[in-house]
Amino acid sequence: MRDLVPLSVSSVGPLFSVAATGGVMAAQAGWWTLPAIAILALPFVVSSFVFRLLNRHFPHAGASYHWSARILGRRASRYQAWILILAYFLSIPPIAIPAGSYTLALIAPHYQAPAAVRMAMTLFWIAFAAVPLLLGARPTARITQLLFCVEMVSLAAFGVLGVVNWHRLSIPVHFGRPPVGGILIVAVIAATILDGWEIDSYAAEESERPRKHPGLGGIVGVLGALLFYTVLYPLMLGETPMRLLANSTDPLAVWSHRLIPGAPWAMLVPILFSTAGGLWLTSFILSRALYAMGRERLIPSSFGKLNRHDAPHVATLTALGLAVVVVGLQLLVSSFARFFDLVLAGAGFFLLAEFFLDSVTATVFLTTGHRRLPGTGLEPHSHPLLTAGAFCSSVIMGVLLIAFFLYGPRAIGGGVDQVFAVLAGLGLVFAWWTGRRSPSTFHFTGGDVVAGSPSGAE
Repeated sequence: MRDLVPLSVSSVGPLFSVAATGGVMAAQAGWWTLPAIAILALPFVVSSFVFRLLNRHFPHAGASYHWSARILGRRASRYQAWILILAYFLSIPPIAIPAGSYTLALIAPHYQAPAAVRMAMTLFWIAFAAVPLLLGARPTARITQLLFCVEMVSLAAFGVLGVVNWHRLSIPVHFGRPPVGGILIVAVIAATILDGWEIDSYAAEESERPRKHPGLGGIVGVLGALLFYTVLYPLMLGETPMRLLANSTDPLAVWSHRLIPGAPWAMLVPILFSTAGGLWLTSFILSRALYAMGRERLIPSSFGKLNRHDAPHVATLTALGLAVVVVGLQLLVSSFARFFDLVLAGAGFFLLAEFFLDSVTATVFLTTGHRRLPGTGLEPHSHPLLTAGAFCSSVIMGVLLIAFFLYGPRAIGGGVDQVFAVLAGLGLVFAWWTGRRSPSTFHFTGGDVVAGSPSGAE
């Protein structure tokens, strides 16, 4: 648990999340950002308890992709595998590029870096992220704990500074007329600041107690993230003029400059640590999912290979290598920049779609599925509150996904709805292609104590 909890909290990356999305949120919804986040917070909290329940029955490195196979069937699972790959792969470049930008802002504040320099710095962080991932889950957790401590101390320090300086910096609170479209867009964007805690589900096979601990770290992670945002967002919005925050590339830096003038490093250092942790932890989730798919021959079986540290090296290097290609095209080829801006903006949409599918899976399982699924090691039992919560979460997330197609073009740019529709439609092609591969299903049969490798059950 001392590994899983820091992994879950750090994977959310509270400081990076606010820095990366706060400016867009402020521009779209202003003070209505707070209720917009609250709209999505409820289904995400419910999801954390759903993940806990499903982990007790089906601990697996593929997590939600595997749960779908066990409950909804292979066809639904193959499509969900595609959405899972999109959700986490599209999240890597939007983390890697800011990591390079924050580094340059820290070491050369007034340097106007050309694209080649930005690419080199981003490449450094991607290579750096590969190191703990290739060393295995335990070293990844240990390094993450160090970054976790820095981020927690920084969050507490800026929270205290914000409260102490409220009387000096506070500005009038003005919600104004609710921008319906802006609120819905921010609610979808909020998926990128409320996800990540589910990492302990993908580390289930590497947990010492796979049916007991995975899921608990996620609950702590999502509740911890909400606590941080409950403090940070009101302080940042209440002490910084909205015109300075709107569309800022780093609203936390704008706020921190008002708190500690002339010391940008005070916020940049913890943001950079938060970004670095988010980079390799997002890659951790994707690598375990790809490993599980490769082990079951849904994708080439080479993805299911492990190195001497029991880390899925092929899955890890392939994911990060493709991320380098995308980052290179985005930064170095101007004709591709606009397209990849649209595609990478889909991280929040596909993350929300992934959690929507998880909620649907849980709803089916909680209503009828548990009666016809032997071999889970647990007796069937009812969860009326969780069943109602999973159903409500499915409805809320489904409505937000539909609303995104209506309001997304205004917020992100024309063509974004068509791009997302094509990407989602390609999932049908992926499901057809993988269906021809005659995959097998790997059932994790480990007990409470399992070897610390993804293949421990074998």
